[in-house]
Amino acid sequence: MKTAIIRIASLVLCLGLAAGCAKKKSTNWESVKNPEVAAQLKSFAAEKEAQESKLIEADEKDFAENYARSGAKIVRQDCQPFFAAAAKGDWQTVSNLWSEMEKHTLGLSKATNGYPHGMWLQPVRETFGAVEAFAVGDEKYSKAFGDDVIQSIPHGSIYFGGTDPGRFIITAMCKSQANGDPFFTLTQNALADGTYLDYLHSMYGDKIYIPTQEDSQKSFQDYVADVQLRLKDNKLKPGEDVKVTAGRVQVSGVVAVMEINGLLVKTIFDKTPDRGFYIEESFPLDWMYPNLEPHGLIFKINRQPLPELSGEIIQRDHDYWTKYIQSMIGDWLNDDTSVEAVTTFSEKVFLRHDFSGFTGDPQFVQNEYSCKMFSKLRSSIAGLYVWRMNQAATADEKERMAREADFACRQALALCPYLPEAIKNYADFLKSQNRDADAALVSEMAKQFPKQK
Repeated sequence: MKTAIIRIASLVLCLGLAAGCAKKKSTNWESVKNPEVAAQLKSFAAEKEAQESKLIEADEKDFAENYARSGAKIVRQDCQPFFAAAAKGDWQTVSNLWSEMEKHTLGLSKATNGYPHGMWLQPVRETFGAVEAFAVGDEKYSKAFGDDVIQSIPHGSIYFGGTDPGRFIITAMCKSQANGDPFFTLTQNALADGTYLDYLHSMYGDKIYIPTQEDSQKSFQDYVADVQLRLKDNKLKPGEDVKVTAGRVQVSGVVAVMEINGLLVKTIFDKTPDRGFYIEESFPLDWMYPNLEPHGLIFKINRQPLPELSGEIIQRDHDYWTKYIQSMIGDWLNDDTSVEAVTTFSEKVFLRHDFSGFTGDPQFVQNEYSCKMFSKLRSSIAGLYVWRMNQAATADEKERMAREADFACRQALALCPYLPEAIKNYADFLKSQNRDADAALVSEMAKQFPKQK
């Protein structure tokens, strides 16, 4: 078959946890209760603005050398008003200006008649996400997430943040993301975007291995070769959009993009053997699963595959999350808690806002951003247990992983009973265990909540 085609540019920008649809509210850093948080966010915005200036110069040089003669026009807006608003924590203005910038950049690539958005957009996007995390998300829980992840990762490691909170909160709260202090912060979701790779080269290219355009092309070709074989064998993955037109393979959609992103993460992993790797998952990357172990709120990617998850690893994860979520939703959820008890709690607290007898934090359960953030984290870990369950060599191992997957799924659902991923993953798991009645309870409960985007 001839060279394949993939539509990437407009996809790599929207693979994170979509918290931006939450209600907007006016805020500024003076309203942030913790002065250390306010100071950190101001410092971060200033660092990103300084970085922005250098990137604009590099983009303009690239444009002049490679695109000016083609008749293309450089696509960029004045970023000063955006960073001025970010410096004050003016969420409404930051959000409005970001929306305008996004309109002029989505869908542009070097293959179109417009100049690509360039590196300059990355600091803007990261600043937008950071402001959102503390304006839309609850300050207390955004800070807790950032602190706990950052403190758990050894100095000099490489961290991949997949969801919006996983990427932007950590980016903002590190001592210096641009300098890789205390570790290097990337997102796996955007590696298939050449301008994002350029951005990473500008920050980290002399410190860690960043894929080249040749690496990117090879990952694309390797994926196409693999998808052609699976297409012939009728083994495409759910959501994998592959078409053959006049002998040419066309692949598009989130699954295809993330398959390529996953190969690029593997390239970094293989070529950087002397550093620790950690990931906050947005979309499962198959090659990682044998190497993953729960690491607090996120995952550690071990250098070698683990034959199994030891009892010590599982107990540590079990105890960590049991204690962690008590202040959020109370201490009622344990190994013996039924699915019906979880759905009843969800309807009472999240749907009817009945806090009688509730020992958690009403502020948490009423903040969509924070609920989705922690539910997603726990649901991802549940996904690892499900994978291990399906790979188990013995009945005992299968039952052990199923038990832990069930517990993690119940916690994820209790943290956010309207998160589509938590609902679907648990319902699918229950059906796989022939627990159709419990799966129906989850599905019926979910129908009572407004449909989430």
